[in-house]
Amino acid sequence: MSQQQFKYSTSVIVYPLLLVFSIWLVFWYQVRIDSGIRHFGIYPNKPEGLLGIFTSPFLHSSLSHLYNNSIPLLVLSMALFYFYNKIAWRILFYGVIISGFLTWLIGKSGNHIGASGVIYLLVSFIFFKGIFAKHYRLIALSLIIIFLYGSAIWYVFPIKEGMSWEGHLGGLITGFVFALLFRSHIAKPERYIWETETYNEADDPFMKHFDEDGNFIEILDNEIPESEIEIKYTFKKSEEE
Repeated sequence: MSQQQFKYSTSVIVYPLLLVFSIWLVFWYQVRIDSGIRHFGIYPNKPEGLLGIFTSPFLHSSLSHLYNNSIPLLVLSMALFYFYNKIAWRILFYGVIISGFLTWLIGKSGNHIGASGVIYLLVSFIFFKGIFAKHYRLIALSLIIIFLYGSAIWYVFPIKEGMSWEGHLGGLITGFVFALLFRSHIAKPERYIWETETYNEADDPFMKHFDEDGNFIEILDNEIPESEIEIKYTFKKSEEE
């Protein structure tokens, strides 16, 4: 995969906006029509709580909870669809399932809801993917992610009451694992022909124009300018006539 993948398309904006709009729409339904849907979260170690793996990212406990998740989700998903467009949906879909399942396994009793697990998934994946890639653009992206959301690492520990740190930890682990699994999709910087292992300087037509002292030779001994070829051809033709 080359850096040609870094091309803007409408999906970079449209899909993240639809994603954020969907969680706001669900919250509107929860507040205006049926507040009971907030109970469709993840209930750890309970069979009925498995459904929450798919529904919990769309549910939020309050407007501030929703707002605090919306901006990071929009920014990170836009970065995902721009830099990793071909695997973005796989990261989101399987990431929600695996991080949600980890929350179901290790979470304490209660109702775990919110898109914060997805946010930690994206932070972890984008950061580690950039580090593994060794591509200057992706490394720069990783540094930006750390600058913006690095302090959030503390919330994978139980330091705040009523917060699903297990969901955060599940997202962090899942993002790291995905960064390893999808290493074949790492973008590689463009390599010039002289940077390849098969490059042979002696076979390079351009390098043949330099002598041992590094002086440029415009016309080599075995090269005849097209103008001279045309003159010789014209002269020979006139002799035959």
